[in-house]
Amino acid sequence: MERPRPQYFIHLEQQVWQALVDGDAEADRSLLADDFLGVYPDGFAGLDEHVDQFASEPTVSTFSVNRPRWIELGDDAHLLCYEARFRRPGSDELHRMYVSSLWQRIDGRWVNTFSQDTPAAT
Repeated sequence: MERPRPQYFIHLEQQVWQALVDGDAEADRSLLADDFLGVYPDGFAGLDEHVDQFASEPTVSTFSVNRPRWIELGDDAHLLCYEARFRRPGSDELHRMYVSSLWQRIDGRWVNTFSQDTPAAT
């Protein structure tokens, strides 16, 4: 099986962000592994906690994925690291953070199994 290029994982990551913009919980769920683990400034989150953030409305209005770097961990695992810039709905404030996102091929499908967000220094 041909190995995906790094741009493929950037595109997958952008789909997760777009789900946040669209408030599309099902799109988000389809991109994450059943045993997804998120590590955030306020603690840990599993799949359900990540998807539950869509319960009331979209959480992001605009985003960009910047300065991507990646590590190929094997045929079935790639770590994508990047700087994210985004705005919340109703706000002009630009937020920045660094994201490490692990994509793994499980049963022939690439899913996000782990993500860690680190707020950028101001």
